[in-house]
Amino acid sequence: MINVVCKKLLSAARSPFIIQSFKTLGLRVLGVAVLFGFTFFLTNNYPAELVGQYDFVRSYLLTLGTFCLLGTEQSILYFSGRLKTSNTQHELRHIYYKMVTIVFFMSLLALMLVWAAGSTAINNFYNDQNIYALIFKASAMLFFNGITVLNTELFRALGHNNISELFRNTLKYIPVMAAAILLLVIEQQKYLTDCYLFGFILLAAVTTAMAFYYLSKIEAGSVKTISTRQIIKTSYPISISGMALFLLMSIDVMLLKKYMGNQYVAYYAQAVKIMTLLSIIILTVNITVSTRLSELYAAGRIDELKKTVSNASRLTILLATPAAILVLLLPKTLLGFFGPEYVQAAGALSIMIAGQWVCCYFGVVPMYLNMTQKQHYFQYILIAAVALNFALNRWLIPQYGMTGGAMAYVCSALFWNIASAMVIYIKDNLKPFWS
Repeated sequence: MINVVCKKLLSAARSPFIIQSFKTLGLRVLGVAVLFGFTFFLTNNYPAELVGQYDFVRSYLLTLGTFCLLGTEQSILYFSGRLKTSNTQHELRHIYYKMVTIVFFMSLLALMLVWAAGSTAINNFYNDQNIYALIFKASAMLFFNGITVLNTELFRALGHNNISELFRNTLKYIPVMAAAILLLVIEQQKYLTDCYLFGFILLAAVTTAMAFYYLSKIEAGSVKTISTRQIIKTSYPISISGMALFLLMSIDVMLLKKYMGNQYVAYYAQAVKIMTLLSIIILTVNITVSTRLSELYAAGRIDELKKTVSNASRLTILLATPAAILVLLLPKTLLGFFGPEYVQAAGALSIMIAGQWVCCYFGVVPMYLNMTQKQHYFQYILIAAVALNFALNRWLIPQYGMTGGAMAYVCSALFWNIASAMVIYIKDNLKPFWS
């Protein structure tokens, strides 16, 4: 009996999926360490007001940046998996060029919309006469932010998973970290957010140079170019889903800014960052299996597809459980590292961690829907979840502050996970959750 168990464990340890998952997880843990180290530096050397402003801009870029990408950062993984089955991956070069054009025009549209909204409307909404200038500058950087994200996922699509993870979770913080240290030395901390935004110009330049290098290594072949219309048709539902996901993580921050100010945004944002310990595990497994799901589905290898989903779900919950227990036992201790005032977010942190832990049981539902031509189902589910999230935040934050925001996030996250799992079960007779 023991020998059988040992053989199974040894076989699992040799699985390329398991090996790559742990490599990816290791790089993401490194990214978390860098993020938390930088956050500790900020919260202990910068006023909460400036930290809150920085976190507000981060949330803004995540949300509007997803709109500008129009789902291309995920659809490039889908196209890569599909092209592998037909041995035509050289077409990825032309797909990438068209995606860059899409990101440019979407970023320009977003900037024009912010300009059209005007300073009066935006400043009045946030009760802050300086917020429009900040939002306009962030909007001007949307193209560079989008190109950085697209290039990062292109690296993954081309098989450079480790490089992709380094940029996604670690190297992207280098410009703002260097700037934050310099600003502290010269006592010009007020420019922190500006330096963070302009850092994306450098990141976009470096990753684009690398993208052209990697693409030049692909052997040429006959091209049956996938049209821009086809790219948008594939990417658009993913874009709606991605933007909805980021809205689910940003609406609470936006309304906390409106009702409670930058300081409470800073407190709450650190709780959200700790919650990313579980989110990173979920994303790691999702990203690792993404192209595999697309490849197996396109090839009609359903038994292998179901096995991959099952293994991914089990790995997610096994990795997430220890981290969830640790945070639930020590919420105040962990928040206390950021400063004594940040302990105020302990209740919100406990609620978010408990909810995210439950969500881990639903495995790879978002990636499965996006990689198996069911993007539209996920799109509709997330639109409903965003509406629910906004209504709950609008009701709960004025009454319960950060705790209300956490409750709204958990309710909406459980809603979309359960609904997605039901769609997958009904459509494909597949249980994408722990069983």
